[in-house]
This record gives sequence, structure tokens and C-alpha cells, in this order.
Amino acid sequence: MHTPLIGVRGAARCGATRAVWCSGRVDGIDPHIHVDVKLGSDVVARDILASAFGLAGDVPATVTTGCGVRAPLAMTSASPERVTCLPCREYAHGRHALMAKQFDEFARLPGLAVSYDEAVRVAAWHRDLARRFAGLDS
Repeated sequence: MHTPLIGVRGAARCGATRAVWCSGRVDGIDPHIHVDVKLGSDVVARDILASAFGLAGDVPATVTTGCGVRAPLAMTSASPERVTCLPCREYAHGRHALMAKQFDEFARLPGLAVSYDEAVRVAAWHRDLARRFAGLDS
């Protein structure tokens, strides 16, 4: 567990609302791998637009993370095994658990563009990610 650094900009911001201090910033270097607050949806949308129209916009250099700090996109990951910031892991666990619940509910709605089996499969995928972010690998 990291201790807060007094006088370093952004060092204690994410810890102010979380139980664990996520920032070990010294001279602007944050050693942690974070989770993008949008869980990488901007990158997916960019890839879809690029494949549809052949044009690709720039990916942002920095993103807001699950713990509330801005970090370079290169210091984020969607893979639970790579994320080292504990508040970001908690954030991703909660978001993926919520999405799994929502897809379970969507699966029961009639007239959707996706089949029941597809919605159930996506819900299981999100449930697995939530479990892995919580450290409950099985």
C-alpha cells in the first residue's frame, strides 16, 4: 500500500474517495497500470469507424482512469492481470458486474437486435472480467 505524498500534485486525489492510495507519484512518474474510465470504448469506436469509413481519428494521449487521475493511454490496460492500481481494479470490477447484470436483463427483452444466446454470452464474459478484476480467478 502506498502512502500519500504531501505537496505532489494529484498524489492524494484518488485516495481521497477510495480506501487505498493508488498514486506513488514521484517527479511525475506513476508506476501503476490503470483502467480507462470508459473501459476502452473510445478505442473500440475508433476501430469500428476506421473499418467502416477507412478514416481513423487520433486516440487521446491521456485518459481519465477509474481512480480519477489522468494517465497516459499507454499506462492503462483492459486486462485484469496487468492492472496494478487497486482503486482502478475495484472500479473495473463494479463496472463489469453492472454490465453483466444489464446484459442478463437485456437477454429477456423481446425484439432486440441481438439474440438471447449472444446477450447471455456477453453477460458471462463481463461476469468473468468482474471476477478477475476482484482477484477471484477460477
